[in-house]
Amino acid sequence: MSHSRRTLSLVTVVLIFVLLAAGVLWRVFGDDLLGGPPEDAAVPEGPVLPEGEAAPQFSATVAQPVGGAAVVRDTLWIRVSAAGQAEAYRRTALAAQIEGVVRRIPVRENQTVGSGSALVQIDTTEHALGVAQARADLRAAETDYRQQVLFDDAIEDPAVRQERERIARSRSGLDQAEVRLRQAELQLARTRVAAPFSGRVADLEVVEGQYVTVGTELMTVVDLNPIKVEVQVLEAELGLLAEGRRAEVTFAAFPGEVFDGAIETINPVVDPESRTGRVTVLLSNADGRIKPGMYAEVSLDAEALPNRVLVPRSAILERGTGQRRTMLFVYEEGPQGPLAKWRYVNPGRENDTHVEILRDGLEQGMVEPGEIVLVDGHHYLAHDTPIRLVEDVAAEGGRPGR
Repeated sequence: MSHSRRTLSLVTVVLIFVLLAAGVLWRVFGDDLLGGPPEDAAVPEGPVLPEGEAAPQFSATVAQPVGGAAVVRDTLWIRVSAAGQAEAYRRTALAAQIEGVVRRIPVRENQTVGSGSALVQIDTTEHALGVAQARADLRAAETDYRQQVLFDDAIEDPAVRQERERIARSRSGLDQAEVRLRQAELQLARTRVAAPFSGRVADLEVVEGQYVTVGTELMTVVDLNPIKVEVQVLEAELGLLAEGRRAEVTFAAFPGEVFDGAIETINPVVDPESRTGRVTVLLSNADGRIKPGMYAEVSLDAEALPNRVLVPRSAILERGTGQRRTMLFVYEEGPQGPLAKWRYVNPGRENDTHVEILRDGLEQGMVEPGEIVLVDGHHYLAHDTPIRLVEDVAAEGGRPGR
């Protein structure tokens, strides 16, 4: 009797263990133990969601707000990107060419000035006296000269008269007096420092009442319109660029704002240490917002691929839980209204904004110019989801792309 009870207890324990193991296997492998789902069962596909985020449930009848863009046939520009820095189109540091006391500074930093505008006035007293003295010396020399050639009109030979005139100018000091007057006038003119070109005042270094000597730095004048951005491009990419091609520039000071420009020059010399060449881009800067020294990111049109079918990059999605496939949603009119139709495609070359769609590939589909592809609010849609095109997906209660 005792032996039978022990046997029964052992059998019970074994049965419990088998049942527990079967439950674990069922939880882990599920349908695989029964041969998997039927072959004709639909396997939903969808985008890979961030960890911890559940896919939203869209109504099968309510049209979802989405953004769309037209497929185009155009030239795809492959771009070269590089970092650079804004520089003044023209820049010159002005220094005193004469010594004296600064009497007037009619400008201030960042003030716009025209070509020839007065920037600094140095005291003129001493130099004005120098001009007066030079003119007096010149009058005395002219008087002496006229006395020496007073009766030369009677000389018939022109060569003789010319030679006597030359000797008289030398003996009277007339030539030297004329030179001294020009020198004195030049010194007086140098007391007025003028702008060499239109621009803005920068780095003002002196104040009124300061005594300056020859070479004392006074200020800098910069021409900021247009403004140039100098970038260093890898030598392997320099051959793809050409003067006049378009450039897009963004500045850290203006997040999200794109400035359009053009390649002005390409330096023919490559730096042997960095293996880069300098490329200069010109931008319009009429309002003076862009300042020299600002950090810039530059995208340069390099390789042109004409006659390509293009869609915005934001239209491209990847679907599938195993082998990922590239697809997009196309706007199509259905019996009950517009629907989102997914279409597998074969992408080709791309740039920052657009992707080329190729006709190659047996399983891939194709889009045609003029069709509308979805570019916003489409990341979690299913095939045949009712949709409506809007300008602002977030404002219409949709879920914009990130």
